Amino acid sequence: QVRLQESGPGLVKPSQSVSLTCTVSGGSITTAYTYWAWIRQLPGKGFEWIAHLFANGDTYYNPALHSRTSISRDTSKNELALRLSSVTPEDTAVYFCDRTDTNLPTDAWGQGTQVTASS
Repeated sequence: QVRLQESGPGLVKPSQSVSLTCTVSGGSITTAYTYWAWIRQLPGKGFEWIAHLFANGDTYYNPALHSRTSISRDTSKNELALRLSSVTPEDTAVYFCDRTDTNLPTDAWGQGTQVTASS
């Protein structure tokens, strides 16, 4: 059973960049027919999709965030990463990683990591 665990610095100052990691266990990040995502939940609001990375390496971004975000993976560590630059208080949210396997009926989610942008 695949498990995802997000991690990050927690607190970041406005205008700085933040890097988040999703450590994957119980499955490979390069498994065919899978794609991986970063999603965030803003305070008091719904979920917002940030980006996808497919098993073949293709990436797709939310146009509203594309200029400030980068999704990547480290296959040697079996990790998914997200970098968000020029952070503002509006980026304060819980950030989740998610795996979709087209052969399975449900996605796998991590527990999320809180990012707070504050001076």
